[in-house]
Amino acid sequence: MVHRVKALIAATALATLWATCASAGNTNHGGSNDSGGSQILNGQVQLQTVWSNLNANADTVAGDVAVQGAAGGNMIDIMTMNNTRVQNNQTVGNLAAIGSNINSNINNIGGSVGIANQVLCNGASVSTDPTLTQVNSNQVCNANDPSSKISATVTNVFGDVAMQGSAIGNTFEADSNARNFPINNMQMNNSITASTINSKVYNVGGSVSMSSSAIGNTGQILHYNTH
Repeated sequence: MVHRVKALIAATALATLWATCASAGNTNHGGSNDSGGSQILNGQVQLQTVWSNLNANADTVAGDVAVQGAAGGNMIDIMTMNNTRVQNNQTVGNLAAIGSNINSNINNIGGSVGIANQVLCNGASVSTDPTLTQVNSNQVCNANDPSSKISATVTNVFGDVAMQGSAIGNTFEADSNARNFPINNMQMNNSITASTINSKVYNVGGSVSMSSSAIGNTGQILHYNTH
């Protein structure tokens, strides 16, 4: 049953929010004389509230039940196969609130139950496969409260129950096997970042797992072996 629940939660990933933005040109942001490849300039500004509310009731279901909520301020996903220079600027203003609430009552389920709620202020992902990759990234989150909340009552489930909530201010990811891979990453989070789960779970035939996380800034950079 554990693999079944992992697949259920994976199907409700925040990846459905990611938007791709790539503009090619001859502007040289990397300081190199080589003007070829991809020159990507991304500027995203969110000044107003982004909020998702989901009220879900499910009763007497033979299979699985999956409930997903998500809210994001600015997000970009960049993937190239050549020399790439990226200038990324993402800002969420101080009048904005980024949040998602899930309220659910789930009863008499023949399979498994998965509930996921993910909130992100700024997110950027860069993946390249060239000789040169250069990234300058600036992320500023001034939102009132990147906030994720799950309120759930789950009863009489034959399989497993899994709940996952997360709230993140700024997240940056980059991976490349480029020989030259300079990264300049700046993240500033000036928000109250909160993730809350309130749940009641009864009569479950399988396993129960719950995870809640609140993160201000996070980054991951992978430089693969270039030999």
